[in-house]
Amino acid sequence: MQDIKQSLIEEINKRVQDKILEPTNAALLTKLINNAESSEEAINIAALGTTYKRTGLHFDKRLEKMTDSIKYFKKNEKLSFRTDDAKPVNKLIIGDNYQALQNLLIQYKGQIDVIYIDPPYGKDSMGEFAKTNYTNAITRDNLLSMLYPRLILAKQLLSDEGVIFCSIDDKNQAYVKCLFDEVFGEENSLSVIAWEKRTKCQNTDTAKFMLQPKVEYILCYKNFNHRAEFRCHVVGEKLYPEKDAYGIFRYEEIGQMSKNGVRGRASMIFDILGVYPNEGNQWKLGKDTILEYSTRNDGKDLLLINERPFRKIRPEDEAVENYKPFWGMYGAEQYGTAETAKSELDKILGTKEHDFNTVKPVELIEDLIFHACKENSIVLDFFAGSGTTGQSTMEYVKDYHNNITYILCTNNEKTEKCPNGIAYDVTSKRLKRIMTGECYDGTKDFPWLKDNQPYGGNLDVYEIESVANFENTPGKSPFDVIDETLYGKEKFKTVKEKIDWVCSNFEKTQKELGE
Repeated sequence: MQDIKQSLIEEINKRVQDKILEPTNAALLTKLINNAESSEEAINIAALGTTYKRTGLHFDKRLEKMTDSIKYFKKNEKLSFRTDDAKPVNKLIIGDNYQALQNLLIQYKGQIDVIYIDPPYGKDSMGEFAKTNYTNAITRDNLLSMLYPRLILAKQLLSDEGVIFCSIDDKNQAYVKCLFDEVFGEENSLSVIAWEKRTKCQNTDTAKFMLQPKVEYILCYKNFNHRAEFRCHVVGEKLYPEKDAYGIFRYEEIGQMSKNGVRGRASMIFDILGVYPNEGNQWKLGKDTILEYSTRNDGKDLLLINERPFRKIRPEDEAVENYKPFWGMYGAEQYGTAETAKSELDKILGTKEHDFNTVKPVELIEDLIFHACKENSIVLDFFAGSGTTGQSTMEYVKDYHNNITYILCTNNEKTEKCPNGIAYDVTSKRLKRIMTGECYDGTKDFPWLKDNQPYGGNLDVYEIESVANFENTPGKSPFDVIDETLYGKEKFKTVKEKIDWVCSNFEKTQKELGE
């Protein structure tokens, strides 16, 4: 909590220097923050004292609802699974992402290298959370109010060289960028990436003229002033772990994509070593590229593995002065659209009965991860939704043999199509299927398996539980129900060690014990 208070006070002092806040007002805010009983209260005080004069942005703040209960992680054993104990463990956290971020700070402060978020930016798109906190209306004020405290916590989680990406539509991009400028500093803005989210015309009424929205944006910010630019990976053996008579390389499966929503062309449907794309699909690579791989190095750079076409990627295929460049435009043909991403999700879930119609493509997020991560990085998405960031991380591990891990946070909003909640009916099911090749009920009949091999790996699923800070019933007190092993700790040997740790990390216990 003290670190968050100090960060807020430093920001207030900076506003005084920039002549945004009067010194007397800043002194009062500093005093209130120092006396705040929790980090939530401190963030709320800072938000009330904030007017975004530096960027010209002003919005009416909506504060988080505060309670006296302690929120903590509880493992869901039924949804957690292991495929290989030698591999690292990924995490899925089900519950309010604000509380999830507070709990993650206990273990991961300053340790997250990559954050990707795709926050809701439409009315009613947060369901029960909006009803509870914002009277079920995600107006722009509510969107910015919701993001502000979460970005404050996310900034604490980022490593010194950490990068945060935020997808946003054209209507809200300017406003959300102003908010990011305030939280992370305009000088830490690295770029705004454009993504071609659709290629089909939405309005087919020839009697009306409508400018077609085609592009969405991804804001990119580094943490503090430690990272000078995006990491453009040096080409070498870590990216190319295999070796043959022609040099170092890595295997890459020649992928397929649905023709729905992209520029489907007959020229992209042909045989590769006798193998055709599945019905309704096309290859992601064209004939000229395949011909190049089939003729070079005695034809050994194009091959079949388990009846699937692969190519050998060598440094010269990607290198620009020994670097793989990072471009600020993601085209639909190479990275897919919202429609192709939805088609991919449909194949994984084996049904179209879900509420996700604006899914991001796996290839898009994988490339962001590639340029932002380093060896053994942790990738965080606290608006995880359907779980695309988890799949993108696993795809990166498969392609580049780097054991990075992911942490996903999502609510469990119940809808007509997801009666058990999106975390149960979509997110966890998706991760289970792509990692193990089967669903929780043992079924293996989803179409995704026809084109893909399961990634493997391990997943721990946590849910956010609540305990009153005054609860002292044996077996039910905070010191009994909070499991320190879920926060990277070994079991404490003494009760005193456990009490000291809980009181140091779960701030709502401290006031009660002190009385």
